[in-house]
Amino acid sequence: MANPTTNFGWVMPTSTDLVTDLPADFAVFGQAVDTSMADLKGGTTGQVLSKTTNTDMDFTWVTTDDTNAIQNAIVDAKGDLIGATAADTPARLAVGTNGQVLTADSTAATGLKWATPAAGGKVLQVVQGTTTTNVVSNSSAFADTTLTASITPSATTSKILVLISHPATAKTNGNASNRVGFKLFRGSTEVAYFSEYGAFTNSALTWIGSYSFNYLDSPNTTSATAYKTQFNNGQNVAEVSVQHADRISSIILMEIGA
Repeated sequence: MANPTTNFGWVMPTSTDLVTDLPADFAVFGQAVDTSMADLKGGTTGQVLSKTTNTDMDFTWVTTDDTNAIQNAIVDAKGDLIGATAADTPARLAVGTNGQVLTADSTAATGLKWATPAAGGKVLQVVQGTTTTNVVSNSSAFADTTLTASITPSATTSKILVLISHPATAKTNGNASNRVGFKLFRGSTEVAYFSEYGAFTNSALTWIGSYSFNYLDSPNTTSATAYKTQFNNGQNVAEVSVQHADRISSIILMEIGA
């Protein structure tokens, strides 16, 4: 009776044992098997077998919510995710809102957060201003056209696309090559200058033109920002009239996401 098994060392009868020794030999063998397999006995419905130590055949039955497993109670709503707050420390990340995307964020508890994607290149808002007030000048000094509009950017990185139309601008009793000038202002800051020329062959004529121009501005603010236009009589000759005959001029401000 000295024939141990390779893996578990169970004592087995040898071929030289007497027949009368077999009952005792098998009792020894059976007891070793019974002792080794004892940890595999039992368990209840839904449990799983888990290693207790690194020792061979050392197992235990545990529920699926074992402390060494991810707990069912961590998640409690549709769409919840499991992240980690530290090594070996799982945690719940609650589902975000429709349209949000999962973003890495080292300041968040799990290192993750739900965030609204950047609206790069998208129009975030549109504001329009109009005027029909006729304004006349015979001076080279710039004066307000009364066309203005204000917008409040949602982010400092946004740009403002300015679309301007002065469709009824007149030069009355003009001489040849008279000039009409327009400027665009953000608050009190001049951001663009536009100049146009008109040729006249008869000083008694009234020449009417349509002036439209665009400008992409970077105000770098989230405060209310006003834009306006000014005009002048470029050569100090005759008169320049904007919103001639009370026609409508317009300014459109479009916030473009970065």
